[in-house]
Amino acid sequence: MSKILVTGASGFIGKRLLEMLKQHNDNEVVESTIDVSDARAWEALPACDTVIHLAAMTFVPASWENPVSFFQTNAAGTLHACEYCRKQKARLIVTSAYLYGIPSSLPIAEDAPIHPNNPYAFSKKTAEDICGFYNEFYKVPIVIVRPFNIYGYGQKDMFLIPSIIKQLKAGGAIYIKDKTPRRDYIYVDDVVAMMLQLLNKPVSFNIFNIGSGESHSPEDIIGLMQEIAGTDLPVFSEEVVRQNEIPDTIADMSKAKELLNWEPSFTIRKGLEDYLSKENMFAKPQNDR
Repeated sequence: MSKILVTGASGFIGKRLLEMLKQHNDNEVVESTIDVSDARAWEALPACDTVIHLAAMTFVPASWENPVSFFQTNAAGTLHACEYCRKQKARLIVTSAYLYGIPSSLPIAEDAPIHPNNPYAFSKKTAEDICGFYNEFYKVPIVIVRPFNIYGYGQKDMFLIPSIIKQLKAGGAIYIKDKTPRRDYIYVDDVVAMMLQLLNKPVSFNIFNIGSGESHSPEDIIGLMQEIAGTDLPVFSEEVVRQNEIPDTIADMSKAKELLNWEPSFTIRKGLEDYLSKENMFAKPQNDR
């Protein structure tokens, strides 16, 4: 029996991962909520065979205001995870981020040009560079997962989909900043499913995109949610374009399909149905399409 350390265990991805690990995995799981930027906190952790490193700061707008904290948590935190794995001779599965900036073409494969255009993405790019160094020179086995836009039950209200759900619950009207940017949304259960797959794959070093393979605008998302929830609230856009906004993203997951036999099982409708059912906002059954 191996021992798996999960950082960021109290986050919405971490909570779902722990649920699935306990259901489908016989290995011992160590749940960690340490400050990953604190080297001494890592030294107090027990020896483990595998680290799933989820702990991170993730809200892009906040990264412009507080880039130092993002680098301390995301870059230095990953450095400490790599160093822990070096000392314990453990393997590392680490969540990165969308790093491609404004893409020249869609869909986007892992070998597309990297161009982080906000402090959050830059901190994750730095974390990836650290992982590459530790793999090349210390031979730490590392797999990097690049999620596009994750959503799911338990995500904080500052993100788009939970903020819309909060407004749906309140009634009245739905307000968004910008209705136009399209994103590849991946349901949290699909992200967790990939991580479970990786536990059974002895990969020395690799990087995998994770997305749904299609993109949707805020208008699309709101329309689907209102259809599922049985509401018809007015929608208003402030037409505020974020700094360095990316117009569209679509992930190419052919590498994950080939090497891991993984592909998403949740369409955007199926994911939103599951999410809204957990929020007790499921009006009527919908056919998956």
